[in-house]
Amino acid sequence: MAHDHAHPHEDHHHDHPAWKHDGVRVIPGSQLDGNVPSTPGMDRKAAINFARVGAQKLWAGTVTIHPDAKTGAHHHGPLESVIYVVRGRARMRWGEALEFTAEAGPGDFIYVPPYVPHQEINASPTEVLECVLCRSDGQAVAVNLDIEPVEKPEQVLWVDPTHPTGGV
Repeated sequence: MAHDHAHPHEDHHHDHPAWKHDGVRVIPGSQLDGNVPSTPGMDRKAAINFARVGAQKLWAGTVTIHPDAKTGAHHHGPLESVIYVVRGRARMRWGEALEFTAEAGPGDFIYVPPYVPHQEINASPTEVLECVLCRSDGQAVAVNLDIEPVEKPEQVLWVDPTHPTGGV
């Protein structure tokens, strides 16, 4: 039977009956799964992962860090991570001795490469830090590290054409 190319999408629902249940999924914010690898000081909840929706290449969820709290040092093995700050002020420390630091606020994205030791810090003494987190695999990986953070991490300045020597 020849397909009418003027309407190429017309027959798709016949070809993929499983799409009704295995197509687009909405995970309500009230139904996130807290059963994920934990890091001290951080409340992670999974929305999208292999166990819940069969995701092969992505993990997504939320992270909440209480005012003035900081996580332990950790990394996420071979996974890449992206953190989007929804509310509050995030301070990231990273490096073998967590010697580097940078801050991010609402609307900012943070990228964490594989195996980089890091620590998330809520830079606000009063406001909860709320983030959305995405990782490059359907399984959550968190390797907690026994690192003593340096007292004064090195400030990493934002360098761009208007701040050639760096600005905070």
